[in-house]
This record gives sequence, C-alpha cells and structure tokens, in this order.
Amino acid sequence: MASRRKRHEEEHENHERWLVSYADFITLLFAFFVVMYAISSLNEGKYRVMSSAIMDAFRSGTMVTVQTSPPTGGANTLIEIPQTKPIGKAIKSGHPAQETAKLSQLTQNLAKVLNPLVQSGEVTITQNEQGINIEVRDSALFAVGQAVPSTQSLPLMSSMARLLAGVDNSIKVEGFTDNVPISTANFPSNWELSAARAGGIVRLFEENGVLPQRLVAVGHGANLPAADNATAEGRARNRRVTISVQANNTADAAEASPTPKEVKP
Repeated sequence: MASRRKRHEEEHENHERWLVSYADFITLLFAFFVVMYAISSLNEGKYRVMSSAIMDAFRSGTMVTVQTSPPTGGANTLIEIPQTKPIGKAIKSGHPAQETAKLSQLTQNLAKVLNPLVQSGEVTITQNEQGINIEVRDSALFAVGQAVPSTQSLPLMSSMARLLAGVDNSIKVEGFTDNVPISTANFPSNWELSAARAGGIVRLFEENGVLPQRLVAVGHGANLPAADNATAEGRARNRRVTISVQANNTADAAEASPTPKEVKP
C-alpha cells in the first residue's frame, strides 16, 4: 500500500515550476526596457533652453539657473552655471602688459598736450589698472553757467580728442557741479547743467574723430562732491568734468585697484 501511495504522489509532481522563474525574468526585462525608454526619451524644448542658458552664461558671466517642466516619464532639470569670466573680456584681457603699456604711453601724451592746464592746477591726470582719469576744472572749459566749451579751451580739447581717437578704449565723460542752485531758461537745475557739460565734451570728441559708440556722457549734478561745498575753494573743485579712459582689462582690474598715481609731464 505504501509503495502504491508513493507512486501516486510522484505521478502528481509539478513539472511547471520553471514558469515562475521565467515570469520573474520577463517582468524584470520589461521593467528594464521601460526604464531605458524613459531615460532615452528627450525633450527638445528643454535642451534648447539649456543650450541657450549656457551660451548666455559664457557671454555675460552671470549665474544662470534653468528649470523646465518635466517630460513624460522624466524628472526636473536644474542646471547651475558658476560665475565665469565672459569670453569676450577674457580675450581682451589676454595681454594686460600690452594694455598697460598702451595706456602709459597715452597718459604721457595727454600730459604733454595738457601741460599748460596741468601746470596751472586746472587738470589732474591719474592712471591705475582701471584706466586713465582726467579731471578738468570747469573754469578751464566753460564760462560761468554755460555748457558750450569756450573758444580758449577748444585747441587743447581738440588735441586731446585726437589722441583719444587713436585708441579703442571706452570713454566716459561725467559732469559735476557745486551745490549752489541754478535756475535759467536753459538749465533749470544743476542736473541739466552737469549733463549738458558732459554732453558738450562728448560732442567735441566725436567731432574730432572719436567713435560715438565708445562714448558715454553722465551728469551727476551736485552729487559726489570732491571737496567741501562750504568754502569757495571747495565749490571750485566740485565744478568739474572727469574723462575716464577705461582699460580693456577692466574685469581683471576691478579685482585689484591700487591707489592711482598722479601723472605730471
């Protein structure tokens, strides 16, 4: 009887257990291909945004964060681009020694041309790694309350303009006044007077060959005084125009700006 029962149990042994392993294998394989498909599913719009952000970062040197909505089956994309030096500036500042030598030569030439005004104390020329700064008292350029360069100043200013036309640096002209109010038909306040004086010098430079895209005119009015407006001498110092020839490697110079040196002929 025992022998018969044993044979009966052996006859009912399950020979399809391999299907369980096979089913597990197929499930895993299916999951693998689903994951691979999800990874390879690209969102063209997302990558165009990413490419544009990277190019803008290299041009401007700013921190850019791009976050796009996820494609089906994907995840959010967060791209952070660290502060970088703009490519254009990096190329320009590749030879700082040459730029310094060029500006040093320009400074010496300006000192020779403006020698009479330097000797009288009406012009001060300084140079540092950020460029050249030329400070001119208003008495050397304009009549009282006027913004058109005087006839006496035209020869020296024209000579200076021709020197500046020979370089490719940006030039910023800034006008300043004292704190004594002005109210005329042409200049209702010191804002208009300072801006018009800066604009008059810019126009003179353009007429003498300086490319207009290199020029910027700014009026500060009575703000940013160089001396105390409480005294006549201080007010005279504050009525001025500054002409800044900006070094082409300003991005590097901004990190290290030593005390400017005054240049005398």
